[in-house]
Amino acid sequence: MKVDRVTIMKEALLWDKASGGAVICKLCAHKCRIAPDRRGICTVRANDGGVLRTCVYGRAIAEHVDPVEKKPLYHFLPSSETYSVATVGCNFKCAFCQNWGISQSAGLRKDDVERIDQSGIAMPPQRVVDVALKYMCRSISFTYTEPTVFFEYALDTARIAKDAGLKTVFVSNGYMSKECIDAVAPYLDACNIDLKSFSDGFYKTHCGASLYPVLESLKAIREAGIWLEVTTLVIAGENDSDEELAGIARFIADELGRDTPWHVSRFFPQYHMSDRLATGVQSIDRALNLGRGAGLRYVYAGNVDLAQDTLCPKCGETVMRRQGYRTDADGLSTDGGAGRCRGCGAEICGIF
Repeated sequence: MKVDRVTIMKEALLWDKASGGAVICKLCAHKCRIAPDRRGICTVRANDGGVLRTCVYGRAIAEHVDPVEKKPLYHFLPSSETYSVATVGCNFKCAFCQNWGISQSAGLRKDDVERIDQSGIAMPPQRVVDVALKYMCRSISFTYTEPTVFFEYALDTARIAKDAGLKTVFVSNGYMSKECIDAVAPYLDACNIDLKSFSDGFYKTHCGASLYPVLESLKAIREAGIWLEVTTLVIAGENDSDEELAGIARFIADELGRDTPWHVSRFFPQYHMSDRLATGVQSIDRALNLGRGAGLRYVYAGNVDLAQDTLCPKCGETVMRRQGYRTDADGLSTDGGAGRCRGCGAEICGIF
């Protein structure tokens, strides 16, 4: 992508110089080699005279107070508010993107480049934290678009948030590099990662990416001690076979742990897949059963009125009851900071 001008002066993190004035961005698994005066796949990281710069630092295209359940995170500070922030840009090109108006808003024309550099409102990291505190949020979520591509902004905000007693969240496609995870891990408390398919062909065809780096990121996030929940958007005829859904469930159970919540969400027509049919409710129910069959203790349905309550894996009693994005946790005891079933005392995994 040709750059006629670069207006944002913030130098990026995680990059190396290469021959001919090029730079290698090491932020995500694309590892873009960016020639002078051009941008990476995400379109918001630019080679400015042999220096990699971020073009979206401190420029919020979206901000809102959300229930944390909307991320979705069901085992992380339930019934709390999270202050959600995003910039433009994404390192995926998902044909079914639900936030394509801001994540995929960058094109290849000069006026698109100018729109990136002028997008959003000035929202420096300290301001993000101040607003989160003002609205009595318990966390800040980097969401709506891919937080990896505005990593420097998110990292600086997370550092300040930690000092202010706030938790921080990534809602991500999981394409970050190991270097990125290592850098943010001391300041990041929770992630919801999209595992969009268990097929590399699906990732290449519909996302412009590959499966393997996402699987490696999921394992690295778990190893870093960051609370992790996984979401799969189930699309009829694309990623909804028993074999594929069972493969995802087994990977979560075997590699991430049986206590890792899995959200299986119903697809509705969007973006370049607006001509498709909505996924049938029966497909979501089938995915829930495959998840339970793989030994997962917490499997939830999204975009449909099916399993959303948290049941105790030992006695089966309801410990957290959900209606919409609100959670009633009367069946959960959090004495001593740990979550336990009030009925039998069994541990309920999460951050409460």
